[in-house]
Amino acid sequence: MVESHVAPARFEVWAPRAHKVRVHVEGTDFALAPDSAREGWWVLDDIAPQPGTRYSFSLFNGTQWSHPMPDPRTRAQPDGVHGPSEVVSTEFSWTDSAWAGIETKDLRIYELHVGTFSPEGTFAGVIDKLDHLSELGINAIELMPVQPFPGTRNWGYDGVDWFAVHEAYGGREGLKKLIDAAHSRGIAILLDVVYNHFGPEGNYNNAFGPYLAGGRTDWGEVINLSGPGSDEVRAYVLDAVRQWLGEFHVDGLRLDAVQTYDDRRAFSIMEEISRLADEIAAETGIPRTVIAESDQNDPRLISDVDRGGYGLSGQWLDDVHHGIHTLVTGENQGYYVDYGTMAILADTLRHGYRFRNSYSRYRGRTHGRELDLAHTAPWKLVTYTTTHDQTGNRAAGDRPSQNLTPAQLVLKAAVVFHSPFTPMLFMGEEFAAQTPFPFFVSHTDEGLLEGTRLGRLEEFSQQGWDATDVPDPASPDTYEQAKLDWEFSEQQQDVLDAYQRLLQLRSEHGCNREDLRNLRVEHGERWLTMANDSDDAVVLAANFSDEPVTVPVGGTLVYSFTSPEVGADETVLDPWGFAYIKR
Repeated sequence: MVESHVAPARFEVWAPRAHKVRVHVEGTDFALAPDSAREGWWVLDDIAPQPGTRYSFSLFNGTQWSHPMPDPRTRAQPDGVHGPSEVVSTEFSWTDSAWAGIETKDLRIYELHVGTFSPEGTFAGVIDKLDHLSELGINAIELMPVQPFPGTRNWGYDGVDWFAVHEAYGGREGLKKLIDAAHSRGIAILLDVVYNHFGPEGNYNNAFGPYLAGGRTDWGEVINLSGPGSDEVRAYVLDAVRQWLGEFHVDGLRLDAVQTYDDRRAFSIMEEISRLADEIAAETGIPRTVIAESDQNDPRLISDVDRGGYGLSGQWLDDVHHGIHTLVTGENQGYYVDYGTMAILADTLRHGYRFRNSYSRYRGRTHGRELDLAHTAPWKLVTYTTTHDQTGNRAAGDRPSQNLTPAQLVLKAAVVFHSPFTPMLFMGEEFAAQTPFPFFVSHTDEGLLEGTRLGRLEEFSQQGWDATDVPDPASPDTYEQAKLDWEFSEQQQDVLDAYQRLLQLRSEHGCNREDLRNLRVEHGERWLTMANDSDDAVVLAANFSDEPVTVPVGGTLVYSFTSPEVGADETVLDPWGFAYIKR
């Protein structure tokens, strides 16, 4: 099926600050005129944009003309973030007409970085690994940001052109091919999108209009979602969302760090994004998922609109990760200081949020608010054993699989996969990858590169890391070392087999429950059991210690990675062992 969305019928740009505007089209300049129907917009009706045409805009501020700049709504930047924009064709021969989508509650998500996931570092490289993911039991891929960024190496959170796709990955066409191929294998595609800041290099938008609010996040200037001119900025965000969920057939979005949105209006931009996703789902008959990243323990994100919430499909939940990580590794620096006991992990599993208007030592204040468990399905919380953040924001970018035993790795996965929350894997964890995932950039501005180096060193030194452990984020070697090695040892294959079996068990036993109040979690000092509140449920018994422990659950062994002794009334678990037990 060849699908064509409406391409721009004319050159146009929102530039309310300009006195005059002109567009440079393949070496020829044309003047734009104010649009009588839309305040602040400039249009050119004399020539129709043709696919493949390079163009850029210049602005006159009353004194002088600016240098040519890319279109804020550019669909393609073939020469990088500083080059001219390119008119694109939206036609694509889709083969996914039978795709029915996947509801949020049924997702098994796999987060990956396109540049380091495969040897090629492209969308085509991801396509080559789709069979691996399908056989593993994955049914959704979450792509780290793919919008254009400076240079060729970046995590993606320095993107600046929110309607375009990074050319080195394969551009717009390559992304559509990946989505089409994934749908043919029953795999949904989610995009990680960054609407809280622009990257530090290549952002020309604020020269055109008030895209920025003046404040700063840890990563860049705050987006203007609330101040004068914010109607058009919000439309900029929503039109990008509409493009991804509509033209690109994307199944959902992950909204980066929503706690840094400067959004003080009565209707949150998150509510508007959620409403738009619902509209597109209703039009197409295919579910659309919107997941937020936040550490605020704020129920409004995932509460229904009629209960005062924003109506999002889900949110990332660091709390379960932190609770498991501290017990297995013994690390207690930084935010891990608020975790570290079995009672805390059990309490978090029962309630979703670790902090529910309770005191946080790390923050030095009261934090969070209790979820309304009667009206909030636990699958709205996305949990994991690691993520790009939890790996890459360590000094060396070392993975858990580089420091833990196979038994410890699979134990962590068993707890996450058997929980009632939506599980997510980070690329390579399923085969205990031995390659790191450190932070890397390739800004073309040497001053930015040096600032990034120094900033990372300062950040990690404050956390007690040795400066010699921090790789140079600008070095090509740092990027190359992050690429996954797809040759597995026998031990890695054992871990991969275990992950596949754990995902099967999750599906077989209906872990995506609707009511967290039905989850029964019992614990001792170093062990816990977890099961749905039913006499015939399968119980997960887990040992978070390096000594055997006896747990008060018996029955028939369904699965274990180690060799537990399962009796009629109790079970002896190996060090760092677990057992699925049918009572």
